[in-house]
Amino acid sequence: MDQIKVSGMRFLDEHGRERILCGMNVVDKKDFDEKNPGYGYNADKFPFEEFRARGFDVIRLGFTWGAMEPQPNHYNQKLIDDLCEFLDKCEEYGIYAYLDCHQDVYGPYCYGDGAPRWATLTDKYTPRKQIAVWAEPYFYGNACFRAFDNFWDNVQYNRKGLQDYYADMWKNLVNAVKDKPALLGFDFFNEPHPGKDGGKIFRKIVTGVAKTAITDKRVNLLEMAKIGLFSDEKPKALDQFPGEVFKKMSESCNGIVENFDKNRYSPFLSKMATAVREVTDNGIMFMENNYYSNMGIPCCNEPVKVNGERESQQVFAPHAYDLMVDTPAYKYANNSRVGMIFDEHRKTQLRLGVPCLVGEWGSCAEGDGWYPHIRFLQDKFDSYKWSNTYWCYFDDIFKQDFMKVFTRPHPKAVTGEIISYKYDHDDGEFKLKYNQTEKFKVPTVVYVDRKPKEIKCDGKYKIIELPGNIGYDIEFKTGIGEQEIEIEF
Repeated sequence: MDQIKVSGMRFLDEHGRERILCGMNVVDKKDFDEKNPGYGYNADKFPFEEFRARGFDVIRLGFTWGAMEPQPNHYNQKLIDDLCEFLDKCEEYGIYAYLDCHQDVYGPYCYGDGAPRWATLTDKYTPRKQIAVWAEPYFYGNACFRAFDNFWDNVQYNRKGLQDYYADMWKNLVNAVKDKPALLGFDFFNEPHPGKDGGKIFRKIVTGVAKTAITDKRVNLLEMAKIGLFSDEKPKALDQFPGEVFKKMSESCNGIVENFDKNRYSPFLSKMATAVREVTDNGIMFMENNYYSNMGIPCCNEPVKVNGERESQQVFAPHAYDLMVDTPAYKYANNSRVGMIFDEHRKTQLRLGVPCLVGEWGSCAEGDGWYPHIRFLQDKFDSYKWSNTYWCYFDDIFKQDFMKVFTRPHPKAVTGEIISYKYDHDDGEFKLKYNQTEKFKVPTVVYVDRKPKEIKCDGKYKIIELPGNIGYDIEFKTGIGEQEIEIEF
């Protein structure tokens, strides 16, 4: 496989081609189980062939700390072996993977997933089970808050800091996978939460919602009440809170988030990256945003450093969801709201000067009412030249009708610097512009989900049918100068 590295704000392979990666999350959230200690997705049964045939070439491969280190300094070798086998299968099918240590509301003891019980230090607080939504402990769960605060403070357990255990866990895993050709990099912590300060943020947001609803002239309370009380489409009442209004509601939280990002989260990332670099020079460091920046509060992460020096191989890997996520009302997801969040992430990417791979996005629901929202998000990613991994894979996902939305034309490898690319779903047309400054022995590669009616380019091309007659790779050999490829369906 071609080794992919960061160069400025682009992913480049060893031939110098710009790469756009497209894929999914494949995440096993379970805690350690003596009867079933291995990874939740069997490498021999995972549909790698169809995954690739649908144009996907990257996986965010998630596991939990609890499953990896069930007891202090004792690692789950079966899980490590399974992850190695999964990476080997990825290589066989030309698919990259980056490792994600996943958590939600800190760990199973707090009624989520992630940290082992021994590393969940809640002091005097006892967790309470959620009543309505999984994220409740993030809003008012003192046990969850204290577990996070103790982790960020590197509180000791058996005379060793929690983050030191975490770093050693990563070093042990990386030592096993460091030479795997499919390995793209390391995503150290899923959606980090600010702990007790996260509770303050939630309370400020609630206050901001009430204040904005009353004082902002862009919010029509009467219209919102009419829709909420009498309409058959009650979720549309929240359309009274489009992107800019939604952003205004949380402005008072910006300082709290900035303090967490700069003084807790960024040092943690640098600590983990420094630990990994003791083991290998391979792999890219994936930098997520904190949980509340999923809602549009500006992310203030600082660049990842290794031993005090800026790490050259790092990428911004943000997440964002609309309010309707994880509900049957996802078809009412608001483009303005989630578009604002991703536009805010774009500002962070430009500030950091690194590539962007959206680590989590999207959802699904019954019917096809949410398809236009997904296309809106995909178009936005294309406009920013962003790679992405959709949340998330599940068994039989490729049998679902909505796969016709996710499987779509996009560039995979481009012999030059991409100027722009766009797929017009309504017109059935894909366009790619790029500037090629030298001759390449390898082609530009564009994935398409069906056979084209017409192809226009200044050069030669070859259509390669992928297994299963699901999609095609088109290889283009072009010359020096500005190039334009048009594909019509």
